[in-house]
Amino acid sequence: MFKTRKRLGDLLIEAGLLTKEQLEKALSVQKKTNERLGKVLINLGYVTEESMIEVLEFQLGVPHVDMANTMVNRQIAATIPQSLAERYQVIPIKKDGKKLTLAMVDPTNFYAIDDVRMTSGLDIEPVIAAEREILRAIAESYGVHEVAEKAVNKIRPEDVAKIAEVQVADDAPVISIVDSLISQAIKERASDIHIEPLDKALRVRLRIDGVLRELINFPLYTHASIISRLKIMSEMDIAEKRLPQDGRIKFQESGREIDIRVSTLPTILGEKIVLRILDQKSVIVNINGLGFSADNLKRYRSLYTQSYGMILVTGPTGSGKTTTLYSTLTGLNSPEKNIITVEDPAEYRLDGINQVQVNYKAGLTFANGLRSILRQDPNIVMVGEIRDGETADIAIRAALTGHLVLSTLHTNDAPGAVSRLIDMGVEPFLVASSVLGVVAQRLVRIICPDCKQSYVPQADSPERLFLNISQDDPIILYRGGGCNRCGHTGYRGRMAIHEVMSITSPLRELINKKVSSDELGSLAKQEGMSTMKQDGIRKALDGLTTIEEVMRVAYAGL
Repeated sequence: MFKTRKRLGDLLIEAGLLTKEQLEKALSVQKKTNERLGKVLINLGYVTEESMIEVLEFQLGVPHVDMANTMVNRQIAATIPQSLAERYQVIPIKKDGKKLTLAMVDPTNFYAIDDVRMTSGLDIEPVIAAEREILRAIAESYGVHEVAEKAVNKIRPEDVAKIAEVQVADDAPVISIVDSLISQAIKERASDIHIEPLDKALRVRLRIDGVLRELINFPLYTHASIISRLKIMSEMDIAEKRLPQDGRIKFQESGREIDIRVSTLPTILGEKIVLRILDQKSVIVNINGLGFSADNLKRYRSLYTQSYGMILVTGPTGSGKTTTLYSTLTGLNSPEKNIITVEDPAEYRLDGINQVQVNYKAGLTFANGLRSILRQDPNIVMVGEIRDGETADIAIRAALTGHLVLSTLHTNDAPGAVSRLIDMGVEPFLVASSVLGVVAQRLVRIICPDCKQSYVPQADSPERLFLNISQDDPIILYRGGGCNRCGHTGYRGRMAIHEVMSITSPLRELINKKVSSDELGSLAKQEGMSTMKQDGIRKALDGLTTIEEVMRVAYAGL
């Protein structure tokens, strides 16, 4: 550890980055704002964070650490409480015997070093890191784990057994656990929270970028109180444990309202509960941000800018169909157009668009909802999903009578959508006359830009076999090395891979002949359609995703 106790301002003046007048001005501002001096200097534009780190590293001999590539062990971080870490903007990153390596924004803050030494009982070895990286590491390393540990210690098994469930569910510790779980999931961009009983624990997993990751395990005796708390929040019957239930939660996070869909499922070990997080900000994006290649976007734009006809978006559950449709409607929305949707459920609110939600108990189905919509003088109609022949027939006829109809189907590829409509009982000539085109899509994970690296695949690697490239052919691929910002997965965020099939005159002739989807697909490829597999490979070669992701998502049958 450095021995000279020089203050930050003096060090910056010695390095020629700061004048005495600037330091006096900054100290004056600091008295009013009570902020860290370094932050005041950066806010005033006197120094940059990078230059300040360089000076501290050189003048004090304190190493600089890139937190994005540093794995923070939660147990080591727990050496000091979260409150202390946040107060001084520090986080322990390594423990070696009696020595604790402490990442700090300001290693000249000797009060912080002394407090951490006294709290941990260890000798402190400071290193420098950027403020944003330390704050991110604090959020990731503590978060739900520290809150949960404190709260679980206050929930005693004997109390859970004796006190009524509704009373336990309203206790402060249980409320803290549930709120922290939801907050953590939102911060980590999770789409779903899975809370499920195991033999000896209650497991919590988050689905992030389409893949489940374990977050935390609770003692099994907390199961009833956590499930009951979530039932109360989502207005379910707390006493009903034998049948599945559905509900909704409105949750406030960082000043915005998050809509959460909740469903319970009775299992042999007890009730499992899944929370689907519906964040308005994460779904409505510009049509240009959906991941379409230039050619596919041109093809798709030529479809949705027509005044009438049907456009179908296909793919499995969770493939981004709703995002594509909502983004398309948002782009089409204008005061001159009457846009109405019928959905089950209406997951997000769209400004200026009339949304109808299916209500089977009240008799409002897709089919009769669509009939009523057609009496409302619409220009554009979105049907959340075509599930049966009746809905398909009404939607087809709406497309033939001057309306632009957008809907979804569950098929593996674009040509399969045509076969599915015919299988539902729609006459081939009606399909050929009404359908403008089909977009099939899947979601692949994006390589984390902060740890992206190139590599040459080995001669017998799965990548070369998938690409059908011999061992002598030169090729460079990309993957993520794993860092703190992506949770050491190598991926951050998702994008879609597509195939866009426009229904041309030759394709209409084949549809009228009721040919197989394979024959339709062959002709569509001859006319320039790229398959999802081809689109995925192109994006992998461009360094946007990995071949491994394309193999995982788009291999079978594509």
